[in-house]
Amino acid sequence: MNLSLDWMIPLIPEELVIVSALAALVLDLSIVRRKTVAVRAAVIGTMASLGCLAAMLWIACWHDYRTSEMLALTPLTQFLKMVLLALTLVVAVLSFGARFSRHIGEYFALLLLAAAGLMLLISSENLLVIFIALELLSVPLYVLTAFNKTSLSSAEAALKYFLFGSVAAACTLFGISLLYGLTGGLELRSVAEKLATQPIEPVCYAALVMTLAGFAFKVAVAPFHFWAPDVYQGAPAPIACFIASGSKVASFFVLARIILVGFAPWQGSAAWEGFRAGWMPLLAVAAVLSMVVGNIAALVQTSVKRLLAYSAIAHGGYALLAFFGNPRQMLPALFFYVITYSLTVLGAFAVVAVVENSGSPDRLADWTGLGRRAPLLSACMFVFMLSLAGIPPLSGFFGKFYLFTAAMAGTPHLGMLWLVIVAVAASAISLYYYLQVLKQIYATDPPAGCAVFCPPHAALVSISLLAGLVIAFGCAPGWLLGKLSIVLTSSGFQF
Repeated sequence: MNLSLDWMIPLIPEELVIVSALAALVLDLSIVRRKTVAVRAAVIGTMASLGCLAAMLWIACWHDYRTSEMLALTPLTQFLKMVLLALTLVVAVLSFGARFSRHIGEYFALLLLAAAGLMLLISSENLLVIFIALELLSVPLYVLTAFNKTSLSSAEAALKYFLFGSVAAACTLFGISLLYGLTGGLELRSVAEKLATQPIEPVCYAALVMTLAGFAFKVAVAPFHFWAPDVYQGAPAPIACFIASGSKVASFFVLARIILVGFAPWQGSAAWEGFRAGWMPLLAVAAVLSMVVGNIAALVQTSVKRLLAYSAIAHGGYALLAFFGNPRQMLPALFFYVITYSLTVLGAFAVVAVVENSGSPDRLADWTGLGRRAPLLSACMFVFMLSLAGIPPLSGFFGKFYLFTAAMAGTPHLGMLWLVIVAVAASAISLYYYLQVLKQIYATDPPAGCAVFCPPHAALVSISLLAGLVIAFGCAPGWLLGKLSIVLTSSGFQF
């Protein structure tokens, strides 16, 4: 391994985020300790936001791209880090009015450490470093999920998240150990070279399944999805925002890197009448299960958070369709989809967070007449729901369109058409429960005595900006696709 002190400067964005996390603790314990919770949250949240902005500015100005056996800094990874930092910044702003804890410094420190884990995960080229980055991300998220000490559901969700996550991490580590035994290496490209020269044995399938299990858990695809509804519902709303958005972007990226680089010789086929053993049939089964289970389970939900959680499971299944296309089609489609989906679901959970802070629970029945009580907030939720449903001209429609066309064009004779048909049918089902949310907001009268409430200005500006981006990327998808094409071409379509 040739990681040396020369990497200290290229990794300054991660270092800035970690220093900001430590500074949040120091600031909370010294200067603002005697202030009210609201003041502490505003001051420390502003400092955390400035740390994210400083890291984004460094990435925008510094273009030292390099690759080692452990880390890779390419135009693509740097662009995705900018996206992750922007998502973290929005979560920090949404946390200004947090009422679920008095431990403000610890909260923002853990949030920033989780963001550093996401950034390291994006840059990892080595299976061991990928596992370490996953744990740097996961451990703060376990704690943040349980941060609302007044809520039993928060503690229950954190325990389930920790138990499922520990088992998934153990499976992944066992799979990595099997791969090391088969190939004698941990660097993804050397692993692929060794696998290409070896016959496929039963232990190879065990290594494949065990390694992918942990990443399937992270992106919450069936049958590794059981933690998601409880965690999304029980976690504080800003943390649910972070898990549903930033974690998805990084996890799908590293999943693509492992599959397309490390497991490239074990591709197989999931085409109709052409099944061959490999990772493609596994992903096809996971995609179908996710789309069917996620959409059908969402139909009967009475909690907005649980509805969005099952929706996230279904959207994980849609995103898996990108892996059946050729790299020049699948990579832009995958990244366009996960980025626009993250913006949309972040906005939807942000609306949930604001409604919760106003004193209303997240039950669907309690959203009655929200369109009259908070018109701008409701208009943003209208945009987010229709985008998740895939209604044009919003970004969700074009995200699904690019995914479906990439999957169909990836195999000869439309071999993946069966999977696209399942995805289209599942999307049609999803329209019902998204419209149920909008029906409660606009088509029913508010209860007597419900007054108009004014959301915090910072949160309202952030939510409006997210809604604007969802509309902009739908009306002009070439903006984001053009940027993705540039960074992918600059990276030589390599991870």
